[in-house]
Amino acid sequence: MNSVTESVSAARRRTPLNRSQIAGFWGAWAGWTLDGMDSFIYALVLTPALTELLPRSGYAATPANVGLAGSILFALFLVGWGLSFIWGPLADRFGRTKVLAGTIFTFAIFTGLAATSHNVWELAIYRFIAGVGIGGEWALAGTYVAESWPEDRRKMGAGYLQTGYYAGFFLAAALNYTIGVHFGWRAMFLTGAVPVVVAILVLLRVKETEKWQKADAGTEHVKPLREIFGPVYRRRTWVACILLTIAIVGLWAGAVYEPSAVIQLATKAGMAKNDAIRTASLATGLLSIATILGCLALPPMAERIGRKKTLAFYFTGMAVAIAGSFGWAFYLPNGLAPFIAWLFVLGFFGGNFALFSLWLPEQFETRVRATAFAFCTSFGRFVGAGVNFLLGAAVLHMHTLGVPVALTALAFIAGLFVIPFAPETKGEVLPQ
Repeated sequence: MNSVTESVSAARRRTPLNRSQIAGFWGAWAGWTLDGMDSFIYALVLTPALTELLPRSGYAATPANVGLAGSILFALFLVGWGLSFIWGPLADRFGRTKVLAGTIFTFAIFTGLAATSHNVWELAIYRFIAGVGIGGEWALAGTYVAESWPEDRRKMGAGYLQTGYYAGFFLAAALNYTIGVHFGWRAMFLTGAVPVVVAILVLLRVKETEKWQKADAGTEHVKPLREIFGPVYRRRTWVACILLTIAIVGLWAGAVYEPSAVIQLATKAGMAKNDAIRTASLATGLLSIATILGCLALPPMAERIGRKKTLAFYFTGMAVAIAGSFGWAFYLPNGLAPFIAWLFVLGFFGGNFALFSLWLPEQFETRVRATAFAFCTSFGRFVGAGVNFLLGAAVLHMHTLGVPVALTALAFIAGLFVIPFAPETKGEVLPQ
């Protein structure tokens, strides 16, 4: 009883957040939410957009061509995500808030421009540049929250922040259910230009973190990319790259192919086209809610059992959920309901990304933190681009979506053997 009373009292004694910390968090969260919305819009409008643009580009809009072109555009988008590591050194040199606003502005403008595409080449260019902006937002938002929030709050701050990305999935699904169905894919891309307003607010309302200001004033400017591969950080940099690669492969295999899988199963169940699209939107909403719950459950678990055991738990859950949904339920005679039920499990364990928002900042000092965060996430996206292209080729070759995606569960099993090489930072304060 005393221990319960003590923990309740400790929770009440948490350091209060000031106005700047609150405004900064909501700016970062809103950017991350709209980032998630933006990245998932493409998954939802892939088929109608390519069906219209492929004939204008000289290609027949056959299901095979739509699938192959979609995979190529996904891969280009991920390459853009990968190139987003450029934002990290900029943020370590010029500050978190200005560069964070720059990432939001970039992905918003080029998502809006995608609505003006006349052919697949234009769409590919716009999505590539939008990917560069989207890729930088997570690293800078995660770095900002870790540095600006008090030590006794920043762990939960990481979980709260990560919910934004999946709230964006939910928002994209809601927009597709309403705007997308009635006004088409171009209107969906236009909604992606809204984050420009958030970028302006970040610039005007959010103050720079004190940790960065102190580090910037008290040290010589280093070459952060070189330093994260020096003897002090080399091992943890590469281990983080591998673990993030596995998480990203799972995200893009499971979440991005989910709408297509639901539409196929709904069509197979006899639904009309618009009803199948609405069902995919509802399924995406369920996936998003589950992932938000997974993000919120993760920080307390990481504080109780440690970062490494928590990630192992979530990776195991991802492996089981991907195999169960795409490897089993997808092939059942009446698989729509079981598949959607598995999506809830897949969504919950997809909350593993919240751990990286919490864990990565703890592994690097302030002077190189944004660079390390951006590089590790970018590395995973480059590999994810290659895996996504191979998945598209496998789907085309095997004439099925389920098995190729289900095989990505093996990546999470491999990740269980990598986790022991990562540093355990439970109980440690954020390094200066």
